[in-house]
Amino acid sequence: MSFRVYLVDDEQLALDRMIRLLEQAGGVTVAGGATDPEIAIEFLNRETVDALFLDIQMPGVNGFELLARLNEQPMVIFTTAYDQYALKAFEVNSIDFLLKPVDPEQLSRALAKLERLRGGGRPAWMNQPDLQSFLARLGTSLQAPATGYPARIASQLGERTHLIELSDVSHFVARDKLTYAVAKGKNHSVNYSITELERKLDPRQFVRVHRAVLVNLSWVAEVHSRFGGQVSVHLKDEKRTELPVSRDRVRFLKEQLEL
Repeated sequence: MSFRVYLVDDEQLALDRMIRLLEQAGGVTVAGGATDPEIAIEFLNRETVDALFLDIQMPGVNGFELLARLNEQPMVIFTTAYDQYALKAFEVNSIDFLLKPVDPEQLSRALAKLERLRGGGRPAWMNQPDLQSFLARLGTSLQAPATGYPARIASQLGERTHLIELSDVSHFVARDKLTYAVAKGKNHSVNYSITELERKLDPRQFVRVHRAVLVNLSWVAEVHSRFGGQVSVHLKDEKRTELPVSRDRVRFLKEQLEL
């Protein structure tokens, strides 16, 4: 028996890619998809699906706010480019959490988990009486202004700890299993992964543009678009450093830069 699924993602490119992956995976019927959350809400309150592949951070209505407006809760598999939302996703016991760009192995794992839950009844979290208000609160929390972020980061060198002003850090880069803060042309090793830094630092200032790169928006001088859809940013440092931007992160970067 095939799963009947629906997809919501504000980026058409990401939506099309997920549909292709699902078709290749087999055993899945795509009932539809939408880049507009309002269209998705209307469809899902009219039709029944086995699972919902849902982006979290979307303009206007985010993923949790969308769920709060559904009459019935489907099984949810969250998809997002920003894994800082992973903990919030699992607060509602989603089936799985896929970090974009989703690969076939990730998707296969999620579908296998969905198969195991088939016929097992609705999870307890889906039956709690205050579920919609809980989801609404989660949605509102994503809109809340960020506060309490650090102004410095530590770099350990032997027995010495060097404190670096984050305003001086043009970007963070992961390389050879280490993470470096690049400040004033020098690399400083830090004891955080790119994912941990994304959660720790102010998302209005530091934006993940690639799996291995977190950039300080204040240091971005130019955004370059090339033939074939490739995008990169050039920084204001002396080297005019060029950093790649993953295709699934282009739109969010441009929104943050108000382009």
